[in-house]
Amino acid sequence: MGQRSRSSDSGAPEPRESGPAGPSGSDGVASADAARSGSDAARSESDAPRSPGRSDEAGVRVEVVVRDPTPAPVAGALPPGAVAEDVDRVRVDDAVVSQFRADRAVDAELVFDGGDELVYRCRSRASGKFPSDAVESLGYPVSSVTVRTAPDRVRLGLSLPAADPLGDVIDALEATGGSVRLERLTSSGGADTRSDPVVVDRGRLTERQREVVRTAHRLGYFEHPRGASATEVADAIGIARATFSEHLAAAQRRVFEDLVGG
Repeated sequence: MGQRSRSSDSGAPEPRESGPAGPSGSDGVASADAARSGSDAARSESDAPRSPGRSDEAGVRVEVVVRDPTPAPVAGALPPGAVAEDVDRVRVDDAVVSQFRADRAVDAELVFDGGDELVYRCRSRASGKFPSDAVESLGYPVSSVTVRTAPDRVRLGLSLPAADPLGDVIDALEATGGSVRLERLTSSGGADTRSDPVVVDRGRLTERQREVVRTAHRLGYFEHPRGASATEVADAIGIARATFSEHLAAAQRRVFEDLVGG
């Protein structure tokens, strides 16, 4: 019995020229750590009592781009720079049958020719866990997949009941081998108008600042009470305590500039 899935068969388009629909950082694109921060912040908004039969929790529409993902059948059928949209995939035993719309003629079976719309099908062996598999394994269906080659990208669209699971989604996508960028985050609003998702551009941080923030978070420095002191975090990184404090202060300043719109 085949297992049907929205496909994430390698690559996706570069970020759009137009601005995103949801709140964004300086360039409308955020990376994985920013998404995790946003989902943590949103949890505090989900504790208010709700009336029976009515959902006050705002859902979110998410679009993410996975760079250099696991190679897959659709990418193998596309010439460099080609785009495949509405990619759908069915697993049949040890094979994968993919169907997709392409913007040009490709090396695959043509199943529909509507002039401006070309639909193709290709079959190949299953070769690994694709990004959409990773998301769907968490119980969140992927609603849209767009693929691009050279550079290899996959764009996934999905809807979540709240921002809370976003960090888990990003973690699952990163485990497929590609880097992940959150491109669009749109809140449905719901009855709780306090929900105000913010996308923070992690690209504004230096690599050392990202390392400081990641290590401090991992060791519990931001918890209350703290799980580690500044000295312990600095020792874990291998830098002086004063250097740790300087990098952390700079990172916090840049993150909060995005949060408050500064």
